[in-house]
Amino acid sequence: MKVTKSTKRKNTAYSVADIATILDLPETQVRQWLKEYKKGLLADEQPEEEVSLTADFHTLIEFYTFYQLRSQGVWPSRINSAREILAGMLHTQYPFATASILTDGKNVFYHAEVGELIKADQTLQLSIQQVVAPFCKRIEFGDDSLATKLYPQGRESAIQIDPNRQSGRPVVGDTEVLSRSVFDLYLQGNTVTDLAERFKLSTKQVEDAIAFHEKQVA
Repeated sequence: MKVTKSTKRKNTAYSVADIATILDLPETQVRQWLKEYKKGLLADEQPEEEVSLTADFHTLIEFYTFYQLRSQGVWPSRINSAREILAGMLHTQYPFATASILTDGKNVFYHAEVGELIKADQTLQLSIQQVVAPFCKRIEFGDDSLATKLYPQGRESAIQIDPNRQSGRPVVGDTEVLSRSVFDLYLQGNTVTDLAERFKLSTKQVEDAIAFHEKQVA
């Protein structure tokens, strides 16, 4: 079940629960800080109840950086202002989802106006390097430097998040097989070998799908 052009689609929409699962973050905190992130993208006069707590693929990637900055005590207004400046510098709607930020955040975040906004110190700089740099290794970037694919468990795992496949739901390897489908059948008593044969996957791919979802219910 390899991907073909006819199966591609980009209408991704992730709920708070989806985001928490994929990024391995606490759902309650995701809900609170996603609202802060989304408010920063809207006009000041827009009522808070109109803020949509869903995310597309690039917003999902951006939110991870926003979350890490918030966890270090950076105010949302400063992060959103920095994001706006970076969007202009990089000519993109999603600066926190670009290779420029995720691979060279040490230089970009602390450059001139952006650095003044975030008020970076050595502790914060080290924190970003320690958290964002490993996250970057889980991302595949396109020719435009924007994220195109996420490996939520790292590249050693078969689980992929690709907005062009299955509406961005977690899939197994380079297939259209939903990891959740594999896991649900496993819970029904199917063996790893049976599932590998059924979906034309390797046993490792099946085990990766099971491990990904077992972690969520643990």
